[in-house]
Formats: sequence, C-alpha cells, structure tokens
Amino acid sequence: MNTELDWCKKQKKGIRLAVPSKILGEVYLKKAESALNMLASAIEKNEPDWIASTMYYAKYFSVYALLAKCGIKCEIHDCTLKAMKLLFVDSGVISKELYEDIEDSKTLRVDLQYYTSNDNDTKRLFLLASTAPDFVLLIKQIYERIGNKEIMNVRQMF
Repeated sequence: MNTELDWCKKQKKGIRLAVPSKILGEVYLKKAESALNMLASAIEKNEPDWIASTMYYAKYFSVYALLAKCGIKCEIHDCTLKAMKLLFVDSGVISKELYEDIEDSKTLRVDLQYYTSNDNDTKRLFLLASTAPDFVLLIKQIYERIGNKEIMNVRQMF
C-alpha cells in the first residue's frame, strides 16, 4: 500500500481500484475536449472565472481518462492529482512540468472562484489557459499508447 495514498484510500469517495475501462476513459477524453471548446468561448468573452474552470477541467478530465483506463476511480481532486504524480510522474510516464501545470491550474481556479483576483492572477490565468490544448493532447497521446502491460504495472504500483 502506498502511504502517500493511504488517506485517499480511506475516504468514502476516495481513490480505489475499479475495472479498467477504455470506454469510460474515452468519455472523459470527450469531456476534456468539451471543456477546451468552452475554454475558447470563455477566452473570447473574457470571462476569467470560466476561463479558470474550463482550463482546469480540460486538464483534469484528461488525467481522469487515463486513470479510468487503468481502472482507478476517485472523486476527490487532490487524490486524483496525487495518483497522477505517484503513478505516472514518479515513473517518468508524465513530465513533472505537466503535473506542476495542473496543480497550478487547480490552485488558480480555487483562488479565482473563492477569492479576489489581481493582475498577476490574470497573467497567470491566460498563461495556464494557453497550455490547456497541449496538456490535453499530451495526456491523450499517453492514453492511446498505454497498453495492458502498463495498466497492470500502474495497478500494481497502486
């Protein structure tokens, strides 16, 4: 048992093994694409709160798709991102930079949603929003490459 995921495993809607599902993974990839479409609209209309939400969810849904394909279910965002780091970043499948990008995106989304923003947040927001399409594409490429052997390795690490 990975001690860094212990808390997540103990939560009612925390992280747990499920049946690997390419179909469910593809549903989440479609959600990521939908969020990217809405991101473009939010940028066009200069809606910072919606830019923050849609850019984060585009990234999040792509990561969740990868976990679903591996048979990992989680309803707590912090646990999903911790699983991303432990199962994919630490093993070199996903770059540390992508992990830092989604962590920063999550933090900024929360800050803008619950607190006031400033000029630095606006600059950061548009920078992180600009990374969303490439982020989703990179995770999608990993999703498409990952096979049964890699899925079994991920499940064993879990």
